[in-house]
Amino acid sequence: MNDSSTPDGSYLVVVNDEQQYSIWWANRALPDGWSAEGKQGSREECLAHINEVWTDMRPLSLRRRMESAGI
Repeated sequence: MNDSSTPDGSYLVVVNDEQQYSIWWANRALPDGWSAEGKQGSREECLAHINEVWTDMRPLSLRRRMESAGI
């Protein structure tokens, strides 16, 4: 995927219910189960943002199970 995939080279950072992040074309409807996180920009800007905010790769459900088990 490159910036020529969108007319203006713009992407969104998207997140799902498990707090997993990805990027999506800004000019396309979001896929089911994903919502815009708030960051929009070039592919590189969005990926850099994800690297900053997604510090725990475990899905939310796993983190909750581990917390409840005292792990």
